[in-house]
Amino acid sequence: MLKDEYKVFEEKMKKSIESVGNDFSAVRAGRANAAVLHRISVDYYGTPTPIQQIAAIASPDPRMLVITPWDASAVRAIEKAILESDLGINPQNDGKSIRLAFPQLTEERRKELVKQIHKYAESGKVAVRNIRRDAMDHFKKQQKASEITEDELKIVEKDLQKLTDDSCKEIDKLLENKEKELMSV
Repeated sequence: MLKDEYKVFEEKMKKSIESVGNDFSAVRAGRANAAVLHRISVDYYGTPTPIQQIAAIASPDPRMLVITPWDASAVRAIEKAILESDLGINPQNDGKSIRLAFPQLTEERRKELVKQIHKYAESGKVAVRNIRRDAMDHFKKQQKASEITEDELKIVEKDLQKLTDDSCKEIDKLLENKEKELMSV
């Protein structure tokens, strides 16, 4: 029974790691990557809609993304959403599609992006530690209610700490890989 409850918290930690990975994929590394558009929503007929749901996204070369909406009337709305985002790229609108040219990253911009991914990683670690805290509170309540023994609580505490440490190491590994990617482009 304890293992089933333990799995719930393990899954939450895995989701936190996935979330950090998704945040990292949205940080552009000088190459065209459609993942940078995942966070951008377009006001499409009054409804915030992700770009990938209203347009085809292609990468004709390593530094270019072409966004072609299925509804030509959405071109202006997509352009506006990209301009208002924190992407830092000016869209080129030809009336039918939007081109995003990804410039070479400057040393200064790389350092800014590294700071940004460090913040994402720290947020992920905080989330993992909060999950550990919630799990410990949950199991301590069970122990007070005599549903588990004190020895079981100590074992759970040790297991949760190991899981937390492993999750933080995984986030650090993702951070290290993304940092190498940003600095080597």
